[in-house]
Order: sequence, then structure tokens, then C-alpha cells
Amino acid sequence: MDADIIVIGAGVVGAALAFGLARDGYKVKVLDGKNRDLRAARANFGLVWVQGKGADAPAYRRLTHQSAELWPRFCDELANTAQVQVDYANPGGFHYCLGDAEFENRAALAERINSTAKTPEIDMLSRQDLEKMVPAASFGPEVTGASYCRLDGHVNPLQLLDALHKGIAAQGGSVLFRHPVSDVKPLATGFAVNGPAGTLTARYVIIAAGLGTPDLANSHDMDVQISTTRGQILVTERLDPFLPFPASGLRQTAEGTVMIGATQEHTSDRGVSVGSATTLARRATRIIPALASVRLVRQWSGFRILPPDGSPIYAQSKSAPGLFAAVCHSGVTLAAAHAAIVGPAMINGRLDSELSDFSDGRFHV
Repeated sequence: MDADIIVIGAGVVGAALAFGLARDGYKVKVLDGKNRDLRAARANFGLVWVQGKGADAPAYRRLTHQSAELWPRFCDELANTAQVQVDYANPGGFHYCLGDAEFENRAALAERINSTAKTPEIDMLSRQDLEKMVPAASFGPEVTGASYCRLDGHVNPLQLLDALHKGIAAQGGSVLFRHPVSDVKPLATGFAVNGPAGTLTARYVIIAAGLGTPDLANSHDMDVQISTTRGQILVTERLDPFLPFPASGLRQTAEGTVMIGATQEHTSDRGVSVGSATTLARRATRIIPALASVRLVRQWSGFRILPPDGSPIYAQSKSAPGLFAAVCHSGVTLAAAHAAIVGPAMINGRLDSELSDFSDGRFHV
């Protein structure tokens, strides 16, 4: 066969799965789509985020914790294997609160999450606490405080994606770009994957093609359901370092730019809008008024992938064992878990026993 495993989709989800499996010694081929496909991986805010995620989904919260704890080692190994720089830091992260109502609502969420955690994971910080932790920033008068989680961090998502592609190649795998898959056919042993360069065969196939996953997976007895929301992001010119902690919707990158995001819009339009830019900029300047005098240099949009209950879907075809699907909206946060936990569970026959909470069968009530 052409490979032990073919992964359809070269975004962060598919590439992280492939990187982990190539590291385990499998011969892996990754097939990317068309140049203008709507890739969440290239429009990502770059948070490695635990805070508040899976508040009503214990299995999702556990997997998010596991991935965050694996991230430092995963990033070091990835950067060393790929021989590229990956800007990653995990100093903890904030969710800023404007006004008493936002602070009280956030505190209630933190209490609910902490009450079911082994150890409290979210601390509520007063404005005075914030000013001590971020002395270089002058907060607006509406800032009442923030929630803080020590497990949170951030990464350059484009560096991450580049490193995953290079890391796969460094371990003997390959990434075929501009190779959209038309269909997957079960064989007596393994699968045939058809695309513009002809047919490729492998013992296992993992469909991690983002928005294209349902069409390929559901024709093989899987039930992958997703919806999408558009998110818009702003980026400023480079500034001297003044935000040492990332926050939900506001972070300073290693290069000095400030990222401001992100909207949640129910539309299929792939463009950007002045209205969304205004909404994002207004909140950012209410948090840090000095940003009002900073130049914006870029605005873009991307589409989130959202399963019905928000948790990832990891499925195997009932009629064609060895054919899998993986979709989630936390590809960056879960990258370490995809490489170390999810990919091996699929190939080694442990998906049902170790990750049953994420089965596509959960939607059949």
C-alpha cells in the first residue's frame, strides 16, 4: 500500500494526528484540499485554552486538561523535530470583565467549574490584582477584574501548522497539497482514496477535513454533524511588550502585535465587515484605552467548526472498520492530545474504550 495511514485534511487537527502517528513509526500520508478551502487553521486566534471549556461536558474538560498539560513537551518535541521556531508560552490567561454584572457572571461560572474539579482551576482577580500582574497596561475605568487560569497559554498558529507539516516529513511521512479527496472506497484490506493524482491506498484512513468531513464520513455509516460560525479578528502594528498574559479576545504575540477577536456570526459570507471591526475595537479599547491610538494592520475572518454539543467528535465507521473521522473547534488546544492520545487510540483499537464520550453515536437519543 502507499501508506499505513492516510489522513485527509492538513489543518491543525489532521496534521497533529498525523504527526503523532508518524512519531509512533507509522508511514503516514496527509492529503490537503484546494488552495481556497475555508481552513480554520489559517484563521486561528492561537489560544491554548482551558478556562471555561467544557463547563457542562466533563469528558471534554478532562481531555482539554490533558492536552494543556501535554503541550509544553509536545511543542518542544515538535520544534526540535521540525527544526523551526514555534512561539508558545503558558503563563496562564485572563478573561477580562467589564462592569459588575460581567464579573458576577464570571465568578458564578468559575465557582461551578471549581466545585467539580479535583483542584480549583479558575481564580477571580480584582482590578487591583490585575494592575499588579500587568503593570505596563492602564486599564479602562469599566474593568472590574478578570478570571485567571494557570493552565492557559497561547501559540503562533501559523508557526504551529508549518511545524506540524515539517515534522511529519522529518519522520518519514508526507503532505500532498492541492489534493482534494473525492471519495474513499473500502477494499478487501484497507481503503482506496481517490483524488486528482489518482488513487492512494492505506490500511487506515482518518478524515479530518474540517467542513468537508461530513460528506466523506457520513457516506460510510458515520453521523458527523457540524455547524459553523464566522469569526473576525483584528491585528495591530507591533508594540513594545505590555501584555504578558493572553486573554480571551485580546493577546499580544511574540512579535509585538496585538490580536483582537473574535466575533461569532451565523453567516456563510467569507468576507469581513466594518461593523464587526467596530465591535471588536470598542471592547478592546474599553479594556485598554491606549489601544485607540494604535494602527490596525490587518483584519480577517475564518469559520469555526461546531459539533451540536460543542464537544469533539471522534468516530469509526461501523460498516468499514479502520475508517475514522475527527472534528472539533479546539484544534490548537487539543493538538497535543490528538498527537498523543486520540490518534493512537484510533489505530490501536481503543477509541470505543477510551474516548467513547466523543462517539458520533451520542447524538442518537
